[in-house]
Amino acid sequence: MMPGMRGVNPRQMKQAMKRLGITAKELRDVEEVIIRTKDQEYIVTDAAVTLMDMQGQKTFQVIGETVIRDRQASSAPDKPVEPSIPEEDIKLVMDQTGCDRDRAFKALEETEGQPAEAILKVLSS
Repeated sequence: MMPGMRGVNPRQMKQAMKRLGITAKELRDVEEVIIRTKDQEYIVTDAAVTLMDMQGQKTFQVIGETVIRDRQASSAPDKPVEPSIPEEDIKLVMDQTGCDRDRAFKALEETEGQPAEAILKVLSS
């Protein structure tokens, strides 16, 4: 129920919204919403998000715990983000080629995490 709408029947509210061309849909299983401005990040966790479509114009309503961070502190543009290589892929490359962990990791980085390509790269070098 919306604030200031005491005494309004929810069914009547839905009918009025339908007549005005307004649809509302709750987005399920939303974990986090991040809004980035030039200087800050607004991070909403355990977010409840409702998408309202009013004659083609979409509006998102976000409710949840909010943390505000400076973007300078949260991101370092000078450092590239290291790719996340699953441990299983590293072990697979090591087992198939007999190389050490560092060589397997480097080969996976160079092949953008593709184990088959990394195996071929190690075997061909």
